[in-house]
Amino acid sequence: MSFKKQIPNFITFLNLITGLLALIHAFNGNYNEAFSLVCLGIFFDFWDGFFARIFNAQSPLGVQLDSLADMVTSGVVPGVVMYKMLSDIQENQDIYTLTPDTYYMAVVPYIGFIITVASCYRLAKFNIDTRQTDSFIGLPTPANALLIMSIPMILFANQFDWLSDILSNPYFLVGLCFLSAYLLNAEIPLFSLKVKYFSWEKNKLQVLFLAVSAILLAVFQYLAIPIIILFYVVLSVLNNTVLNKPS
Repeated sequence: MSFKKQIPNFITFLNLITGLLALIHAFNGNYNEAFSLVCLGIFFDFWDGFFARIFNAQSPLGVQLDSLADMVTSGVVPGVVMYKMLSDIQENQDIYTLTPDTYYMAVVPYIGFIITVASCYRLAKFNIDTRQTDSFIGLPTPANALLIMSIPMILFANQFDWLSDILSNPYFLVGLCFLSAYLLNAEIPLFSLKVKYFSWEKNKLQVLFLAVSAILLAVFQYLAIPIIILFYVVLSVLNNTVLNKPS
């Protein structure tokens, strides 16, 4: 195989490497660095498929490598971040100090790894689901990773005290773990952001989404990320039920 056809796999490995670096920072509680590296990994994840199509280098091996890299960057890292956040809350707040009556709280941080398990299932299902060639069924793992990784960033920004109280509540975080697992594997058709054709007609939905997302990021910064994920799901549902509804 020519060097040109190996370029997509090389970009996939860059995704994997950034995911591994993010994992180290996540274990050390360096959420800002972990967030930046996951964003970089997702950037690489977008372009490996693009160059695979441009160079006609798509292959079963590339598909498997892409999913394995995503499993680290968008599956393991957000699970570790959620585990660390729940652990930090348990250690720093006396109300959650372990006693003979609250020993069960020791297992709560491990609920964060539900995100990792659900991501693994979602990626495996994606590889064998012929319905997901041009769109997605369920929230893509990179989008879910951004949702989870944005939580500590919003807390550090501390834009609203009431929001910080909610996001640092362990019951909210546990609920978010289960919501995340559901969204990853729900039978909800979602449009893909990957550009296959340089055509306004075929990409107008993606352009609209990206334009609104850019505005939201400029106004709300990290808080925009969960808003964008919600907008993505709502816009996809509207696209499936209204915009593409037969006349």
